[in-house]
Amino acid sequence: MTALLIATRNGRKTREFRELLGDRFSVSDLSARADIPEAIESGTTFEENAVLKALGASRCVGGLVLADDSGLEVDALGGAPGVYSARYAGEGASDEENRQKLLAALERTGARGPARAARFRCVLALAREGVVLETFAGAVEGVIANRAKGEGGFGYDPVFIPEGHCGTFAELPAEVKNRESHRARALARAAAHLLA
Repeated sequence: MTALLIATRNGRKTREFRELLGDRFSVSDLSARADIPEAIESGTTFEENAVLKALGASRCVGGLVLADDSGLEVDALGGAPGVYSARYAGEGASDEENRQKLLAALERTGARGPARAARFRCVLALAREGVVLETFAGAVEGVIANRAKGEGGFGYDPVFIPEGHCGTFAELPAEVKNRESHRARALARAAAHLLA
């Protein structure tokens, strides 16, 4: 079994990685490693931020480190919130605050239906001992709902309706999201690389 450290302290994200990777990998995260500093996400792209996080953690531990940067891009908002998705409503903003800011910004544009096109994008960076080994990308297209719906998922899941579905990611069964999400698509590529 391949040991894989996920460069995050976000328990929901770690749980998603475990569910997606199954028993082929032994997955841990940084929650028990207070000695590893939080990476400063100073990149202007998802790839740059994923690389910063992977390199930062991999310089402090042995073995494989996988870091992701992901977010939501909304066409009517010029691609926002993009790399600022987690802090769209400000540093320390809650998921709910970020969603409310997004919905309010979209409402001001007057965008309706297909004009609310958006995508979730994810880039994973795989590193070992301060060297990036590979990056993997995944995306899923969809539209932004008029209001938050559903109890599952996290982040922008309650307002994102993926292509081919009528419900948001928060309304769809976890197995559907785990099969079709941006993170699932990027992680499938990473797992194939690691198991090759």
